[in-house]
Amino acid sequence: MTLEFVEAGFGEAAVPYLEAWELQRDVHAGVVDGSRPPTVLLLEHPPVFTAGKRTDPHERPADPGGADVIDVDRGGKITFHGPGQLVGYPIVGLPDHVKVVDYVRRVEEALIHVCADLGVATARVPGRSGVWLQADARGPERKIAAIGIRVSRGVTMHGFSLNCDVDMSWYGRFVPCGIADAGVTSLSQELGRDVTVTDVLPLVRRHVTDYLAWAPYDATPDYEPRPEPGRTPRIELVTPGA
Repeated sequence: MTLEFVEAGFGEAAVPYLEAWELQRDVHAGVVDGSRPPTVLLLEHPPVFTAGKRTDPHERPADPGGADVIDVDRGGKITFHGPGQLVGYPIVGLPDHVKVVDYVRRVEEALIHVCADLGVATARVPGRSGVWLQADARGPERKIAAIGIRVSRGVTMHGFSLNCDVDMSWYGRFVPCGIADAGVTSLSQELGRDVTVTDVLPLVRRHVTDYLAWAPYDATPDYEPRPEPGRTPRIELVTPGA
């Protein structure tokens, strides 16, 4: 499979969430009907909170700081997107032998290797989606990349976000993904130096290309399992024709 990467907008050209969502739908339709190749949209959003279908009313930010709070058609709970966070929307058809969970694990593995290339050790926490750092002297277990997808007609939508040099104060306005017993971090915060979205773009392109080629791979060993509030990670299956 040859992926097409589309850099949709960064910095002052960051793409408003609803505009990006419409772009996703257009690309998804093209991938479904075969008129365009599998595509990964890479971009930044202006500050926005997106609430998945399992978001409880009390989990919405009481004061969103002027950012929109948008209900979206993925599973899971509420999360934040904003400047300094690389957002990727892989819109790809899943081969018959690739299950949805395997797809999610591959995206996580790609981001684990992006972090490793920059000197940040991460892994999965079974029971919780995304990419995590272990608890240490610097703080509790903490998430550096989030995953939230939807699959319709065999083609993926939504995707991942990787915190590069995002303003972490936004995360104080809500409980990310409804998980109160862990933290959130960024590459810049962990490394003590500025790591920008532009810095990580080539690494993300390389590793996403590798892991979405569907070849066998050796998974990074997991951290200790943790329960995630609710029953499932942010994954939604949609029946054919939906």
